[in-house]
Amino acid sequence: MSRKKKRGDRSISSTGAESKPAAGDKKTAEAEGPEHTPDSETGAHQDAMDQSSTAMDSGTAALEPAGTVEENHARKEPTQAEVIAQLAEESSELKDQLLRKQADFENFRKRLLREKEDAGKYANQMLLLDLVDVIDDFERAINSSEESKDFDAFHGGIVIIEKQLTSMLEKKWGLMRFNSLGDAFDPDRHQAIAAEEKDDAEHSVVLEDYQKGYLLYDRVLRPAKVKISQAKLPTDTDSDQSDLEE
Repeated sequence: MSRKKKRGDRSISSTGAESKPAAGDKKTAEAEGPEHTPDSETGAHQDAMDQSSTAMDSGTAALEPAGTVEENHARKEPTQAEVIAQLAEESSELKDQLLRKQADFENFRKRLLREKEDAGKYANQMLLLDLVDVIDDFERAINSSEESKDFDAFHGGIVIIEKQLTSMLEKKWGLMRFNSLGDAFDPDRHQAIAAEEKDDAEHSVVLEDYQKGYLLYDRVLRPAKVKISQAKLPTDTDSDQSDLEE
């Protein structure tokens, strides 16, 4: 109401001059306070927004480290001397690791060779232990024969020891002795050291077994030395006689 009254009190003269307000109206306007126009309200609102933006910028600046991003990146980048020192340190570490690996491999190779040599050296340990028992039996048989001078007893003891030895070798080590007498000649199993001609011999047959052959499981360890039969070859006299008959 006071604003309308104030605006109504102002009058424009015919000459275009604005009339002054009355003294009472001026006091009333001063008592009511400054007039709020749309422009003043927009300015106040802009000031508040500027203050809020300033506060936010100050808070963000407080959180960010000093200096720009480019300055921080430049500050963290190592110098050429530092890079060279770092590369030299890494090279030294890699060289040390390589030397350790080479030393470990050399020790492994030596240990492998030593184990291989030991395996070949002591591979027959169990076999030799079995043979030692047989040697003990022979020793007892010899001592017994010297005391008693009994040839038959000594012969019997030797036969028993021989059977025990061959049985042990066959059961524990796969060594089998085979007989060849009367068998067809097999070059894989027999070694012919003598031959005898026979008229009725169609195929070679083992006539005599000079030395026994042995098998290691299913493989020929030593062929037998034998005498074989062979067909009688025609002679010049036989050929001349056949020509006369014709």
